[in-house]
Amino acid sequence: MIKVLTAGIQTTVQDKGRAGYAHLGVPVSGVMDSYAAGLANAVLGNSEEEAVLEITLGKVSLLFENEYLIAISGADLSPEINGKRANMNTAVQVVQGDKLTFNRPVSGVRSYLAVKGGFQTQGVLGSRSYYKNVTEPFLVTNGNILHANPFNDLKTLKNAIVKVNTAYFQSKDIEVSKGPEYELLDGDQRQLLENTVFTISKDNNRMGYRLVETIENTLPSMLTSSVLTGTVQLTPSGTLIVLMRDCQVTGGYPRILQLSEMAVNSLAQKTTNDKFRFKILS
Repeated sequence: MIKVLTAGIQTTVQDKGRAGYAHLGVPVSGVMDSYAAGLANAVLGNSEEEAVLEITLGKVSLLFENEYLIAISGADLSPEINGKRANMNTAVQVVQGDKLTFNRPVSGVRSYLAVKGGFQTQGVLGSRSYYKNVTEPFLVTNGNILHANPFNDLKTLKNAIVKVNTAYFQSKDIEVSKGPEYELLDGDQRQLLENTVFTISKDNNRMGYRLVETIENTLPSMLTSSVLTGTVQLTPSGTLIVLMRDCQVTGGYPRILQLSEMAVNSLAQKTTNDKFRFKILS
């Protein structure tokens, strides 16, 4: 068992999400940064489908009550084991009584903790991903007990060799393709989309990132249509909203851009007041 001493701002159990339930109004959810989460699982030789702990901005402490093999990837939130710096992107053995803490952010926003065999929380609709109104609980809280399979066979321990790409953390370019309503924009609006340095507002979470800079919306109203993680909506006020993993499955705003999967991962490692440009792919 792993006891949550301090749960932090927003800590959740996530996997690849629950695809196939949009007709019920249930979002896919899943890890915000699929690259980093996949890396943590790969290091341990886990399936990419195994559930991990997603830790946002640190201030988390965990107590291990068994021996486990773990890996930490994604944002550098100053992880420490028993007060000493913990290695990232490699397999680490912890024993009963060890305390793992995630402290202040050094780079990035979301860090991922994987355990050998994955976290064994209850699955709902084919996924262990936490989401409000679908799973209970929908956030990890102080005192929670997280179940995982103990690992103490050091004779079979072999570190996986993985290539770590951290460039997307620092990248100020967010790659996008043209959305279904992009062609309805005039030349000036398109130029603004490409040339504006956008700022992430304080209104950002797992559902979506609202941007500070605006673009005049002269587009006609539209019927409610399907949206995806990474869809960029243009609201009547001219505000841009980038939909993230917990977004709704339909929306009534023009879908002017669509982020690539790696662009979603990159944006997931940015937070309030971070800046970027949209790089529109041909």
